[in-house]
Amino acid sequence: MKNKCIKEQVFDEERALYHLTDARVENCTFAGPRDGESALKEARDIEVRGCSFSLRYPFWHTKRFVLAESKMDELTRAPIWYAEDGVIDSCEINGIKCLRECDRMAIRNSFVKSPEFGWRCRGVRIENSRMESEYFLFECRDVSAVGLKMKGKYSFQYIENLEIRDSYLDTKDAFWHAKNVTVYDSVLKGEYLGWYSENLTLVRCQIEGTQALCYCKNLKLVDCTTKGCDLSFEYSDVEADIIGSIDSVKNPHTGYIIADEIGEIVLEDSVMETTCVITDRSKNV
Repeated sequence: MKNKCIKEQVFDEERALYHLTDARVENCTFAGPRDGESALKEARDIEVRGCSFSLRYPFWHTKRFVLAESKMDELTRAPIWYAEDGVIDSCEINGIKCLRECDRMAIRNSFVKSPEFGWRCRGVRIENSRMESEYFLFECRDVSAVGLKMKGKYSFQYIENLEIRDSYLDTKDAFWHAKNVTVYDSVLKGEYLGWYSENLTLVRCQIEGTQALCYCKNLKLVDCTTKGCDLSFEYSDVEADIIGSIDSVKNPHTGYIIADEIGEIVLEDSVMETTCVITDRSKNV
């Protein structure tokens, strides 16, 4: 149990609860005419529950905290930076640039609408949450997600060590330059998926969108399906076993591609030698 409990108060001054330690903050409002920043900066071992935020930078350099059943509006810019060991549970976050340079953050049962969410973080875990963002989780490491519903653009770029399960991703240009990524039982919807990735593995996924998975190294598809995927796998080193059809395959570099049906195989104007073995099961009965 926390030593101190702060309830049903309104704070709008600069650094209102600076370096608060071993405390619970409940049903408080962080807003007002003084427009103060950094309300809980450098706080330690705190639980914040049922609160509303409308001021900038509330959780900078905060360590070992729980933020639960709370809301941050659009004016709560850059709310959580340089933080460590935090849990965000059952929250709504609308401020731009939430999470940057953070370590070991868990996000559960929450809705987040935050452009440039999660840049250069390490150890992020996402469970049963909805996200809307551009450049989602840019340059992050050691990330896991399950039950994620995500909408945006340019997601997971330059990310390393990522596992996703049972999720729906509607995002253009996802996984560019990503390394060591495995996605299970998910829908990946968007144009130009996975370009320049390394060690990207997709297992029982549905892949939707044009020109998917080009310039990849050590790309693996296991029992995946496709929809609207044309000119796929250009210059990729790939091992792919596709259930059903794929619209077209263009100049894959090495490995193999097997599908029940391939609408078109384009092998022309390649800038490198292509030795990939392409098998259309419908023509090899």
